Parts: sequence; C-alpha cells; structure tokens
Amino acid sequence: MAVLKILELVGTSKQSWSDAAREAVNEAAKTVRGIETVEVAESKAVVQNNKLTEYQVLVRIGFRIEGTASSTASRKKA
Repeated sequence: MAVLKILELVGTSKQSWSDAAREAVNEAAKTVRGIETVEVAESKAVVQNNKLTEYQVLVRIGFRIEGTASSTASRKKA
C-alpha cells in the first residue's frame, strides 16, 4: 500500500493559470521528491485598473512518503 502526502501551494503567473500551476510544481520539485499528482483546487486572478494582472492557482501536490510498503518493495528489487 502506498501513502501520499498532500502539499498545498499557491502558484502565480503573469501569463496564465496553467503557467501558474506549472510554476508551483516546478518550485515544489526543488525540495520534494516523488511528486505523483497535482490538483488545481482553485483559480483566482488579480485585477488592477480593470486589467487582469496576475493569475493565481491553489494546487494540491501529492507525493509518495518514503518508506511506505510500495516504495520499500521497489528498493528491495533494485
């Protein structure tokens, strides 16, 4: 049985919501190993002077906890 931990982050971008999500995953990947899932839970935007100036997304990033049964079995096979 595998166990995933969920990390919530807010990604931002001047370009798009998908770019904001990509930025959040890229930042998480700098310190988190074993990322397996990402869920965009919420999308927002900042409006200034009647113009959309920033895209924001709340993402839930799922990653495998090391030492769970599946990851331990994988290491034993190697």
